[in-house]
Amino acid sequence: MLRISFNDGWQTRPKVNPFAELGGTTAPFQPATVPHDAMIERERVAPMGEIGMEGGAGAYFPGGTFEYRKTFYVADEHRGKRIILEFEGVYRDATVHINGDYAGQRPFGYSQFHIDADRFLRFGQDNEIKVEARSHRDSRWYTGAGIYRDTWMLVGDLVRIAPEGIRVTTPDIDAEQAVVEVRTRVENDSISIRTLDVTTEVRDGSGTVAATDISRITVLPGEPATVRQRLYVQDPLLWSPDTPALHSANVVLSDGDGQVDADNVTFGIRSLQLDPHRGLRINGESVKLRGACVHHDNGVLGAATFARAEERRVQILKDAGFNAIRMSHNPMSKVMLDACDRLGMLVVDEAFDMWTSGKSEFDYSLSFPEWWERDIEAMVAKDFNHPSVILYSIGNEIPEVGSSSGAAWGRKLADKVRSLDGTRYVTNGINGMLAVMADLAARKQQTADEGAGINTMMADPAAGMNAIGASELVSRRTTESFAVLDVAGMNYMESRYAADRELFPNRIILGTESFTTHIDGNWNLVKQYRHVIGDFAWTGWDYLGEVGIGRPQYLTPDNPRPAFSAPYPYLVAGCGDIDITGHRRPASYYREIVFGLRTQPYLAVQRPEHYGQARGSAPWAWSDTVSSWTWPGFEGSPVVVEVYSDADEVGLFVNNRFLGRRPVGEHHRFRTAFDTLHEPGELLAIAYRDGTETGRSILRSATGPVLLHAEADRPVITTAGGDLVYVTLTLTDSDGTLHTGADRLVSVEVTGQGALLGFGSADPSTEERFDAKQRHTYQGRVLAVLRPTGAGQIRLTASAPGCEPAEISVTVTTK
Repeated sequence: MLRISFNDGWQTRPKVNPFAELGGTTAPFQPATVPHDAMIERERVAPMGEIGMEGGAGAYFPGGTFEYRKTFYVADEHRGKRIILEFEGVYRDATVHINGDYAGQRPFGYSQFHIDADRFLRFGQDNEIKVEARSHRDSRWYTGAGIYRDTWMLVGDLVRIAPEGIRVTTPDIDAEQAVVEVRTRVENDSISIRTLDVTTEVRDGSGTVAATDISRITVLPGEPATVRQRLYVQDPLLWSPDTPALHSANVVLSDGDGQVDADNVTFGIRSLQLDPHRGLRINGESVKLRGACVHHDNGVLGAATFARAEERRVQILKDAGFNAIRMSHNPMSKVMLDACDRLGMLVVDEAFDMWTSGKSEFDYSLSFPEWWERDIEAMVAKDFNHPSVILYSIGNEIPEVGSSSGAAWGRKLADKVRSLDGTRYVTNGINGMLAVMADLAARKQQTADEGAGINTMMADPAAGMNAIGASELVSRRTTESFAVLDVAGMNYMESRYAADRELFPNRIILGTESFTTHIDGNWNLVKQYRHVIGDFAWTGWDYLGEVGIGRPQYLTPDNPRPAFSAPYPYLVAGCGDIDITGHRRPASYYREIVFGLRTQPYLAVQRPEHYGQARGSAPWAWSDTVSSWTWPGFEGSPVVVEVYSDADEVGLFVNNRFLGRRPVGEHHRFRTAFDTLHEPGELLAIAYRDGTETGRSILRSATGPVLLHAEADRPVITTAGGDLVYVTLTLTDSDGTLHTGADRLVSVEVTGQGALLGFGSADPSTEERFDAKQRHTYQGRVLAVLRPTGAGQIRLTASAPGCEPAEISVTVTTK
């Protein structure tokens, strides 16, 4: 089928009661560029009285009902053809009307769905489509709202290849040859029996034909048929995270009159194997998953899902040392899957955050019993040809898994996934404490271990979750739910890893969610035990909503215990290795060292204004540090310098004055700290192994006038495929040292063939908007995202008080 972008020409507004409009339009429609997040444009709302979980969960953005409309012309020549509209994601409870008639709906906000449109269309005329979406207290994180992923119009003949009708597997691979099995589903909506030739070519990444096959298929009216072809690729290039070689399968349907239809898919030749003795193997090689949990929002863009935004995230995560992403807790976008395929990032794609028990007042649990099968089908159809996908997760922290009924539901979901795709494995992110919450609440008398777990939970949530997770109660309650899986996904239950090797010798474990502060111990367990195949951090990338769970907190007599959620105007969770603008935080470099991927030491400085104060942060919080030696106003004040390294020792120097050596490395949790006085100048750390220097790291104080600097991520972008340009604006001194203590308001103007799509910083608590042209820097940085509007040049001019303007130009091409 011909695939045409349907993203242009939309308008949107908050939904208006039609009776209220009898006296005139009460809310005008505004132009919208799809992908579009209707929620990120709304005014955030400070809750009245106590902090409301639903407010903090959604970053204090209000929900609502939003409507989109679009007028589009359908040529008369399309009469008699099949026309399908494809929505990759609408959040949430989408309903679609075409020319005033109901055409379809989809309750789940993360599933791709199709609308059979031709029956409603007026050919040779303009047509109108309306889409409604609703979002209201239905999630534990920021979801965005509206048509936030790409839309397409598919046009094809009555006999055609079905949408997503080509599925490729590689069942047999060795060094000399790979078997590539291509299954093509052909649909026939005519009233005649049709017999067609199916020609399939497999091409490698350079476009060279590697294998071909021609088959014949007869398709009865109204009865789709599938042709299976086995092709043989000699000396195959295999896909792996280190060498992500891709192939394409090009399928052409033809009859005596010529070509009837054509389609192509991209895939990778790779094998997966799994057992508790050798763990996970890709192409026969053992792989440990260095995982990042990631929510779907794109920071300053909100939930809007552009191909370049997703690609940039994947590249930054990979550069930071991750080799796997767990999409938390919903199916991944198609454009992010494409990026993972190209860049070599493994994927755990997750279906749901809830089944039949709701976690929010109006969440998907209300629709789950009726819709879950169709949403599983949509996820698998989307993922099937992507070599990056190695695991499907059927859920996250589902409370039901501790009951017999919940285990039965888990079996239904797992079996459904396997019936659709037997080439990958099934997991479920199970939290032992949540699985037995009902038992813990009901039972007044606990065993000694369980009682200790509850008491520990009050004082130390991380240790408490682990204590409960290791209990006999959790073992008993979750046995069946784990048994229906290929991989036992465990959230915050590393205490089970060693014991389960004896208790459940055939159990293969994946740490599907873990505290960043535990990565050194967790990674040691991953390396030590072959039945543990990896660890996923909460989180790899910071996100909007669930505000402040990772923020630094300091205890006072009035606040003797850390709070889970932060008050308005907190905006982000604050627990990502990488902040919402894509800047790596100190925890990211620490993790890279723990993974064994960085030999250079890393310097981070605790904020001097909190020196000596008692910290009481939640277990998702890293230390309150910044990689900076610029602290104006704190000259001569005491400060703590943290050094991360895998070496035996590190020495620290301030302005060439030696402060001493400290042991570091694995036996000291890869970190040490020095107390000193802040003295502007140069901070130097040198790492030593067996007395020999292995690396050094330097921080310098910014001095002199503040300069405004602009840097684009790429000098040339295109008008096609959701491309964007990311411009980082920084405050530096004349040597390029970042001025982390000189934040100021930055204004931007965009001219030429582009528009400002989003503008913001990583400031965790702010009332500034992402759709404004002015934003304050945070720790010396702010990010502008530009969308091309045509071929030519995009020019951005930025200004800030006391600084010379900064300009940058980016070329936009059509391909």
